[in-house]
Amino acid sequence: MPVTFDHTRIRVSNLEQSIDWYCRTCGFEVLRRTDKSPSGNQLAHLAIPGSDHKLELTYSPDFEVKFPEDLIHTCIRVDDINAYCERLEGLEADGLAVQLWPANWRERFIDGKKMAFITDPDGYEVEILEHLA
Repeated sequence: MPVTFDHTRIRVSNLEQSIDWYCRTCGFEVLRRTDKSPSGNQLAHLAIPGSDHKLELTYSPDFEVKFPEDLIHTCIRVDDINAYCERLEGLEADGLAVQLWPANWRERFIDGKKMAFITDPDGYEVEILEHLA
């Protein structure tokens, strides 16, 4: 029987804010929502079109989102990292502040693998990698 990697769960402090952030910055779409899971959580399953792996956002009002810095990150791949990051920088005009880092990522990753990072509202890092030709 084949085994597949289905989803990754992260706890969030504000489900609506996190859904909006992941959809607007990373291109995720909401697949389904659950107002009350068997364990009492609110869930949202998101996916990027064309990707089989899903991101499960989990919210519970009695759970404080707290984790050590640099513990976990997710990663997305894009065709043109410069164009993608310019779009992210433009989201500020739409009321969504997105900070790309490291500050010198354009100069630092000129040759070979190009990457940058953004941080979601709860502090989870999202790595942005450019597809290699």
